[in-house]
Amino acid sequence: MAQETVFEGQLQWAGPRAGQPFSYDSFDRTTQMDFTGGAVLKASAPAAFKGEDALPNPETLMLASLMQCHFLTFMAVASKSGATVLSYRDSGSGRLAMKDGRMRYVEVTLRPQVELADPAHMARLALFHEKAHANCFMANSVNFPVVVQAPA
Repeated sequence: MAQETVFEGQLQWAGPRAGQPFSYDSFDRTTQMDFTGGAVLKASAPAAFKGEDALPNPETLMLASLMQCHFLTFMAVASKSGATVLSYRDSGSGRLAMKDGRMRYVEVTLRPQVELADPAHMARLALFHEKAHANCFMANSVNFPVVVQAPA
């Protein structure tokens, strides 16, 4: 793997809503993000911050990034260990709170549930999660705990 990889994207906001004054309470929080390779994402803020819950927002995208990274790293660890993954699902949660005078994520908890084909590999499931967590790029990039609660 390369020692450095650059990711690029663009964010576009459509501008103020027609006929509405531009104010904190009324500006549209919806944006479109385009990424190298063609991925396009429409996003907003959560309803708690005057956005639209039906769209992804920075808070849910942070959680999604950590869940997806753990999944991808787990799959790499499992496959390189000779295990066959039959199913994988995760239920994550992130907690935003005041810390050091600033609102921020203070913890994310991942609850992956995995089924492996070989019962002998199931005995190594916790080790696979430990290795995945230790090598997840995104978990290694944040300044708050990412807890993996996988069933034993």
